[in-house]
Amino acid sequence: MLSMRAVAIVATIIASVSLPASLRAQTKQDSVRVLEEVIVRDSRVNASTPMTTSTVSRDEINDRKGEISVPYVLELQPSVVVESEQGKTGNTSIRIRGVDATRINVNINGITLNDPESQAVYWVNIPNLGGMAQNLQVQRGVGTSVGGSAALGGTISLQTLTPAADPYAMADVAYGSFNTKQYGITAGSGRTKHGFAFDVAYNGFGTDGYVRNGFGDQHSLFLTGSWSNDKTLLKAIVIIGHQKTGITWNGVSAEDLDKDPRYNDAGEYYDELGNVRYYGNETDNYDQQHYQLYWVQRLSNAWSLNAAFDYTHGKGYDEYYKYNKKPVKFGLSGSAKSDYITQKLSEGNNFTGTISAKYKNSFMDLSFGGASTYFKGEHYGNVLWSKDSALYNTLAYYNINSDVYEWYSNDGKKFDGSVFAKASFNLLEDHMNIYADLQARFVDYTFSGTDDDYYELDSTSLQYHHLYPFFNPRAGINYAFNDMHRIYFVAGISNREPNRSDIKEHLKIGEEVKAEHMLDLELGYGLKGRNYMFNANAYAMLYKDQLTPNGLLSSSGYTLMMNVDKSYRIGIELEGGYKPCRWFDFGANLTLSQNKVIDYEYESSDTAYNLYYHKGTTDLAMSPNIIGALMLNFNPWKTLRLQLVGKYVGSMYVDNTSREEMKQPAYFVANAKLSYTWTIKGNSTIEAQFLINNMLNNHYRLSAWGSEDGGVFYRGYYQQPGINFMGRIVVSL
Repeated sequence: MLSMRAVAIVATIIASVSLPASLRAQTKQDSVRVLEEVIVRDSRVNASTPMTTSTVSRDEINDRKGEISVPYVLELQPSVVVESEQGKTGNTSIRIRGVDATRINVNINGITLNDPESQAVYWVNIPNLGGMAQNLQVQRGVGTSVGGSAALGGTISLQTLTPAADPYAMADVAYGSFNTKQYGITAGSGRTKHGFAFDVAYNGFGTDGYVRNGFGDQHSLFLTGSWSNDKTLLKAIVIIGHQKTGITWNGVSAEDLDKDPRYNDAGEYYDELGNVRYYGNETDNYDQQHYQLYWVQRLSNAWSLNAAFDYTHGKGYDEYYKYNKKPVKFGLSGSAKSDYITQKLSEGNNFTGTISAKYKNSFMDLSFGGASTYFKGEHYGNVLWSKDSALYNTLAYYNINSDVYEWYSNDGKKFDGSVFAKASFNLLEDHMNIYADLQARFVDYTFSGTDDDYYELDSTSLQYHHLYPFFNPRAGINYAFNDMHRIYFVAGISNREPNRSDIKEHLKIGEEVKAEHMLDLELGYGLKGRNYMFNANAYAMLYKDQLTPNGLLSSSGYTLMMNVDKSYRIGIELEGGYKPCRWFDFGANLTLSQNKVIDYEYESSDTAYNLYYHKGTTDLAMSPNIIGALMLNFNPWKTLRLQLVGKYVGSMYVDNTSREEMKQPAYFVANAKLSYTWTIKGNSTIEAQFLINNMLNNHYRLSAWGSEDGGVFYRGYYQQPGINFMGRIVVSL
């Protein structure tokens, strides 16, 4: 400790020779911060850029670290709806302005996190990813151009931990309802005198889950090391995630949930005596690793270069017990039924490289560069066991490896390349900012093989190859009247290719799935005072060939989609906050929207033989017209705090027909958190938290799927838990 103090004193004396007092001891750290920000600048916007954004700081992330997934960290942001199959554990999904997760670009330091084939982010694979973040930025609408999956509803940009000025450590442990356990540690070396810095974060999570078979066992590890001086930054990041969770995505009928709210039919079968049994390994398993390298070089006060490389490897499987099924699905004819244990496996390797150059002075901010991604994925299924041993021996006979029978195999390759140029000009003594962003993107996607229903097209395997060229321009203007008031307008076009599941399902019915196109218009106003803020934003998202849910799920829980010719999302977002006194503040946001399909045509029936065709303007699936959030913070003493939050999500439909039978009612959820903090030594603290989730005990259900057959409607739901609790201890050093 004495040697570190001596070094600090010497450094201070040397710095004082040439620097003003106001810059001493912080200029070096500011220099590092500037280089760190270069890494994410291409995927981010600042307060003067004409974009609709909100940013969650490191303090806010730490405050919500009890939320196991990033979607729940962002749940209270405007226009955000977060859902789970069983409360806050297991698989979670996020929608922005009604747009699902496959159409939201998620990036880490500007490198896309979306799976190239599904274009989704499976948050369950890397628990507590937010705990590795310095901050999170949500860009609603078209957002800024970034490599990888295009944004048709929003962008989530995560900046990983940046080096702290001093060493630090934080540990937390939590326990709650359903035998839920969380534990984690985050630590950093601070920046050493030689320019090195290291950070580590480990998080573990386990739960029995609310519904039967809803257990979870998840782990994540984050490691980063960097070296920097005033002009150069080299940084390496490793992110490792592991998850084993029970399958809960089937959805359950209302009748079954009325009998048992925790019922889940995954793995259900009957023994020889007719007794109900459950297979013990009906699970989803996945391991994922990310290896990233970054280089930032400041060439002068105005010019800098930035390059990055990412290698991502993922491998996993789902395991199922199939009760009393025919073997025809496995590519064999025959009428005998049997029980089977199967696995659906996947493995992917993804390589991403980015490079950009930036020029910045007091008048303009320019950047240009490109990104490229090469992905190779394998999908296959194995029959591990059959109750009919003779049939299993027949299956194994057809496979080179006699231990298992591979009933399908499908491989895909995808190349995604893009180039961009961005310019921002400060005019009228920095009161006006003009922004332009041009991106050209090229996607080449190929796959071939059989699918998990052993589907073959014209006696051959499913074959697909398509080249998608896209041009995505954006332009806008921001005008600041003074430090308090600003207005902005931005227009942008975004284009997106269909994902693997969209393509496969359309190939099977002989239809072409089309790329999606969106024109986004945003007009906003911002007001910021000493103890209050208010934002209002009007948006119009106009779509051509938008892919929307048709109400059904695939066997792996994927929402099946269909193109609609013309559709739109038009709304207004209101956001405000006020701190009337030292011990109390509140914030709220409200989104009012209309989300419609124009001239939508569908068929229905009152019997199996009488079909009726309907055409008209209907509501877009899973798109509520009202979304709101309220946050109240009481801080009567510096050490004691009470938070009350509420989230309201309006009614919506599971498909695009606007029929009452397909409607999901509105719901409201209120949570509370009480925390007390002790200072133990210097800046070291211990914080105790007690959380109450769904404190109004609202037993609501979320839509899983819906269908109609002969005038009869069938619905599947995800039952959400009532009131539940968690206690948490956080130690910061």
